[in-house]
Amino acid sequence: MRFAVPVIDGRVAAHFGHCSHFALFDVNEITKEILKREFVPSPGHQPGFLPAWLAEEGVSVVIASGMGSRAQAIFNENRIQVVVGVLGDDPEKAAQDYIKGKLVTGDNICDH
Repeated sequence: MRFAVPVIDGRVAAHFGHCSHFALFDVNEITKEILKREFVPSPGHQPGFLPAWLAEEGVSVVIASGMGSRAQAIFNENRIQVVVGVLGDDPEKAAQDYIKGKLVTGDNICDH
């Protein structure tokens, strides 16, 4: 599995589309271990572009603080699971907590 977490200034970005980078984590589904960590620059925020781009990057789960409903729908069309309302700053910890079933989420902070 491959996870993507939107990042700005090394922290989980408050708004998915406004991130500067994506933290990508390749995870062994059986051992639930992160095998590879990579930070890639965001190609920019254009309506409908990021879900297709992340699908091409092999992402199967996106973990974010806030994301608009249109982006979530496009991710679902690309068979990518979306987790929103992530609390906390560390993108790797968010991925690890999700893998372990311990990820704490709150409200989706994006209202569009």
